[in-house]
Parts: sequence; structure tokens; C-alpha cells
Amino acid sequence: MPKLAAFPKLYMQALCKDGTMSLDQWIDLAAELPIDGLEWYAGFLEMQDRSNWEALRRKVEEKNLTIPMMCCSPDFTHPDPAFREEQIEREKFWIEMTAALGGQFCRVLSGQRRPELTHEEGVRYAAECIDACAPYAAQHGITLILENHYKDDFWTYPEFAQMMDVFCDLVDAVQAKNFGVNYDPSNTILAGEDPLELLRRVSKRVVTMHASDRFLKEGTIEDLRNEELGVEGYAQRLSHGEVGKGLNDYDAIFSELKAAGFDDHWISIEDGVEGMEQLHRSAEFLQRKIAQHWG
Repeated sequence: MPKLAAFPKLYMQALCKDGTMSLDQWIDLAAELPIDGLEWYAGFLEMQDRSNWEALRRKVEEKNLTIPMMCCSPDFTHPDPAFREEQIEREKFWIEMTAALGGQFCRVLSGQRRPELTHEEGVRYAAECIDACAPYAAQHGITLILENHYKDDFWTYPEFAQMMDVFCDLVDAVQAKNFGVNYDPSNTILAGEDPLELLRRVSKRVVTMHASDRFLKEGTIEDLRNEELGVEGYAQRLSHGEVGKGLNDYDAIFSELKAAGFDDHWISIEDGVEGMEQLHRSAEFLQRKIAQHWG
């Protein structure tokens, strides 16, 4: 049966930018949720000092939780080879971080969708970088996971492989064996595409999942397209919603994952932007659905 983790979407600014919240505080809050683990973020301020890693892992495990997944955002589509090499080295650092925390999965992305980038260049750059990281990940017992992403919180341009065909081309181009897909249905909706169609195309490769729900506070997907370029982070008209109350069909999603053999894998909640009560409701909804489909 899949296990459930949580991600501190509400507290990213506090944990990654201004330091107004400590990871100890987040762990204490998260321990009250009906979950099995915590998805970690490589950009947490406290994680930049290696000397903190052991104590934070111990704190999580004392709460009877684990850290299975690392969320990080390498940018592999820059045209400068030296920049890409720097990103590979950063990914290796995050792989070390994941292993030190007892994790199994470390995220990779394609990179930013820079205006001058062609389809062929972007797929080639990203695939080469992911394959360059894979042997180091294997040495540490880590599987690299590629997410069908929308946009990192601190990026200027959206994800290069945001659209389904580009994402699937990149998945096919990666040669590494310790590689799989982190599926996020909401990001497919933001691409104006069908999340179930994408899932059917990659379900055999899915090893982790982000559970979220999205909605537009106003306007259309086309309005979002015009607003998202050249602005750091998420567009203002975009909102994370409570899981189970947005546009995703979780019965259909979980049915497809169950048929594809998604057992004993991790689902991480990316929700809670309105507070811990919302995150708690999302966790309860997902636990019910997991029990319904795998119980």
C-alpha cells in the first residue's frame, strides 16, 4: 500500500528565504498529521550546513516519520555547458543530502523554458545532465525522479518539459536505470492537458507522486500563460487547493496507478497553503482513497 508524506508548501518562504520558521517547528507541526513521512526540500536554509543533517534526520525519526523524497530544482537547460556542469555538481550535493537523511528518491527537472531554447536542444541538454548524475545517485542508493513540473518557486521561466509530449520525449531520452517519474496531476492541468492521458503514457515509470489540487482564482489557462513568463515564482492567479476539492479525479488516478503496480511507493501532499487544518483534511482524504483502492 502506498505511504503518505507531506511537504511544507505554506512555509516555503519562512523555511527557505527569511528563516522565520525552523525545521524543528515544521517537524513538530507535521507530526500531528496522519502521514508516514516528510518530503524534504534541498533549499531549506538549515540544510545548507552539513552539520545539521544528522540531527534533523534524528528529529524526524523520533516522531516515527521518515524522509523518503528530496525536492530540488536543477536547471539543466541553460545553453552554457559550464552552467550545466555547475548544476550537475549541485544535484550531486542534493543526492548526498538525500542519502544522509535516509531518503530513496531525489528529484531532477529539465530546467527553465528559455525563449531561445529548441525542443531538441532542451531534451538533449536535460537528458545528458540527468544521465551524468545517475551513477553518483546509484552509488548512494538513490533513484532520480523527473517531475512533470510547472515552475520552481524561485524560477523566472516555466519548466521546459511542462508539456506532455516534451516530458515524454525526455523520459524516453534518459538512459539511466535508477530513474523514474514523479507524477503531479495538477501540473498537467496547468499545461492545459489531460492528467489521465499523461498518467497512462508514463504509469509504468511512476515511482513517486505529488498529490495536489489546483484551480485558477480568475481567468483562463491562456491568461496564466501570458502572466507566467519573466516573473519569479508562481503566477498570482494560480492557487493550490485542498486535495479532493479541485480539478483532479483521484479515483481515476489511483485506479490507473494501482493497475500499474504502484504499491509500497510514496505519495507526497503538496497542499496546505491555507494552513495546517487544510493540510490535515487533505491527508485524511488521501488516506481514505489509498485504503479504498489498495486496502
